[in-house]
Amino acid sequence: MLTATLLLLGVVLLAMCLLELHVTRLPMSPAIVYLAVGWIAGWMVRAKVTTPPTAPERADMLVIITEIAVLISLFAVGLQLRVPWTFKGWRVAAILASATMVATIALATLAGAWLMPGLGWPGALLLAGILAPTDPVLASEVQIRSRIDRDAGRVALTAEGGLNDGTALPVVMLALGLLGIGDLGDHGLRWLWHDLAWPIAGGALLGWAFGRGLGKLVHRLLRHGHGLGWDELLYLGIITVAYGLSRLTETSSFLFVFAVALGLFKRTPQAAASLARAGVEADELSDRLLAFGHRCGRLVEVVMVLLLGFAMPWVQWRGEPLVYAALLLAVIRPLSVFLTLPRLPKTQRRIVAWFGIRGVGSLFYLALVLDSGLPANLATTLVNATLPAIALSVLLHGVSATPLMALYRKRRVLQEQNKRRLERRTRGAAP
Repeated sequence: MLTATLLLLGVVLLAMCLLELHVTRLPMSPAIVYLAVGWIAGWMVRAKVTTPPTAPERADMLVIITEIAVLISLFAVGLQLRVPWTFKGWRVAAILASATMVATIALATLAGAWLMPGLGWPGALLLAGILAPTDPVLASEVQIRSRIDRDAGRVALTAEGGLNDGTALPVVMLALGLLGIGDLGDHGLRWLWHDLAWPIAGGALLGWAFGRGLGKLVHRLLRHGHGLGWDELLYLGIITVAYGLSRLTETSSFLFVFAVALGLFKRTPQAAASLARAGVEADELSDRLLAFGHRCGRLVEVVMVLLLGFAMPWVQWRGEPLVYAALLLAVIRPLSVFLTLPRLPKTQRRIVAWFGIRGVGSLFYLALVLDSGLPANLATTLVNATLPAIALSVLLHGVSATPLMALYRKRRVLQEQNKRRLERRTRGAAP
């Protein structure tokens, strides 16, 4: 059975590579193929295994695997974002990672308590927190296309995927505390500082400071002729050190690594002029790192979605979790976006509302709570609700991404043409 599974996976991976030209033309994402292959492999294994190990027995290993996957992906997302540090540039992303996420969690908690009353309110809050973050890996079709891309919709979705993997942690820890597993402290003060304020603020600020300091060192080495050609070591080394520092300072590792990537190649006009005088193009190094990051992201997508598909045969399929997943993706996420971002242009708001893709971040939080010592019945319920929601997101968003983004780009082009035409008419009519 192991031989057959390995052959199946290997053949699919080779086929995806050799037939890339044809695969990219299909109206679906590669993640759907990985999900289907993992599902088939899971059924093949389950047919031979009578008593498979339960999820909590492997949760500690899954926590490590999924956390590494998210960190590698977040660093690439941060390198890709070159949005100016202005209120206008980050307003939408900040709202999505805060107010929109809170609204989504509140509505998802109500839906979970209504559809699955056995969860209870803390359990429903925990499930909502697990599914709160959007995915930085599976959203490649809807992310920004280059570092000079300033489209508000794509920038918002890209930055949201980098931010809310970290901002979802306080909700998960609050729910664990309400279940009697975590320590909230007197009147919730320990949670307020240790899980909410310090991890988010400290992770963002310390990560940014470390990224800026390391970036200055990198630029200095470039000015002195150091080629910094070992891109893989630099990429993985930065992530490893940042992860270690986040653990040392007890801050959010996700926000820390994301902020490091944002600050790494953020340079002042004086620094840019100094590099130019030395005949050095720092963007060449960032492009090499980003290219390596994209390759890592592709591997992360393959591994994580295959694991998701592999686990699906052990899911206990029920109507309530499926209805919950459909409500989360098709009603709760869009409604939360429309409530919290009323001023966003209609075309961009629709794209942002629909593409709340669930993926690796939710897998990490599911593994984290399973490893925390939940009661067996609650753990089983969470698994049976979370995995179908992620799988449904992979299917729906994977099928709709290509046609919807093509339509979105056409509308944006028409809007820009109409805007320029109106400006020419205005200038022509001016006295």
